Amino acid sequence: MATRTRPSRVSRAKVLEQLKLAARKGDRTALALAVDQMRTLAYSPRYWETYLLLLGHPLARLVDLLVIKQGEKIARQKGWVMSKRRASKSHRAAPRKPRSRRQKRPRADLQPSLFPDLP
Repeated sequence: MATRTRPSRVSRAKVLEQLKLAARKGDRTALALAVDQMRTLAYSPRYWETYLLLLGHPLARLVDLLVIKQGEKIARQKGWVMSKRRASKSHRAAPRKPRSRRQKRPRADLQPSLFPDLP
């Protein structure tokens, strides 16, 4: 009899549901459950692809960066590169102007008074 591996009981939808509940209502139990489920995915190589897909959500990414700290390591071991945000084309195409030195402030005796009626 061939043994089949059972699918994980941890799903992306369940983890995100728990994270959203924790974020919305401040539910510590929901946060603890979500972190525990994320650890299950992060620490077993069998679920790494699922974990990396989960990290596409901002809440899950935040939990990974602050608590678990495995996302970058897993991506590196899998040979994947986490995409870095690039500047938009308009920013890259614009030539930079050389910075000029700041203009000197006018001296106090040359600057007109804000209250000309006062002596």
